[in-house]
Amino acid sequence: MEDDQERQDPIERLAELVEAGKRAYSETQNDLKEVEVLLEQTSGEVEKLDQRTTQVTNKLRHIEANLNGYTREEIKEAYSASQASQLRLVMLRSQAEQLQAKRENLGNLADWLRNFLDTVDDVPGLSGPREGLAASPVGADNVMMRIIEAQEGERQRLARQMHDGPAQSLTNLILQAEIVEKCFDVSTDRARAELTNLKNAVNAAFGKAMDFVFELSPMMLDDLGVVPTVRRYIEDFQEKGGLSVAFDLVGEERRMAPYVEVTIFRVIQELLHNVGQHAHASHVQVGLNLQGSKVGITVEDDGSGFDVEEVLNSAKERKSLGIATMQQRLEMLGGTIQFESSLGRGTKVTMQIPTH
Repeated sequence: MEDDQERQDPIERLAELVEAGKRAYSETQNDLKEVEVLLEQTSGEVEKLDQRTTQVTNKLRHIEANLNGYTREEIKEAYSASQASQLRLVMLRSQAEQLQAKRENLGNLADWLRNFLDTVDDVPGLSGPREGLAASPVGADNVMMRIIEAQEGERQRLARQMHDGPAQSLTNLILQAEIVEKCFDVSTDRARAELTNLKNAVNAAFGKAMDFVFELSPMMLDDLGVVPTVRRYIEDFQEKGGLSVAFDLVGEERRMAPYVEVTIFRVIQELLHNVGQHAHASHVQVGLNLQGSKVGITVEDDGSGFDVEEVLNSAKERKSLGIATMQQRLEMLGGTIQFESSLGRGTKVTMQIPTH
């Protein structure tokens, strides 16, 4: 009997691998379809933007050949349009290349899984390994996929912030430097005035770059902890957005694991960003409760509110970077998030994160 049991163990283990293979195959097929749709859309955008970039570049060349016939604002607008179009085209082409590579990898994985399932189909003791291929992944099988999606979401968000912030500022600096260079051939006084404008633009660009660095990875989060970092972020948010934000700390200020602190900071950062962009609020209340084994976070505003079910369903369908990434962060840490809102009555978001 003992020998029979030992002989059955490998079959049982193989059966478990087959079940995991079926789930992985179904998941891979779904991911492959999604990537193909995204690649088709991105390729279409690349083609349209390529044509647009050619038109903008041709216009810029005409302006450069007839510089005296255009005003400073017209020249600046032409350079900005050209730089922005080229930068966007580079980003889209890079995205298309990444999607192509991802499609190829997923296709290879799907083929390998299909071959594996075909091979074990006739093994005695296995019950229909080809059945149930549509089963969705559950539990730990889905964790790695969610981690990867969260990482990709952060990268896309970073690229957009870089495009709208430092990259645009650098584009303007290049434009103004070229204007200064050309002005020396026309008027020294005008060149001096343009140099003053360039100096002011450099100072502004430096400020934007420092803000970008803080948004990306505030060094004080590692040095001082989450509470001082949140306070500093709220101060900057109020100063730049003109929105009143109150911060309420419950419990003693303390250090926590780095992944907990960065999650706390990121969710508060994301929610305040959403309030500033969409809520039309005049006041926000941020609460941080450090008592007990779970950190409690609340962000409440008096803005226009929204239909919670509709917005969350839409975010899932579109894989909205902000909400989707925030939920993934919390879920992977065993945390929870709850939205309370209705049209015209503001919004309250409540979260809990285990500290260990």
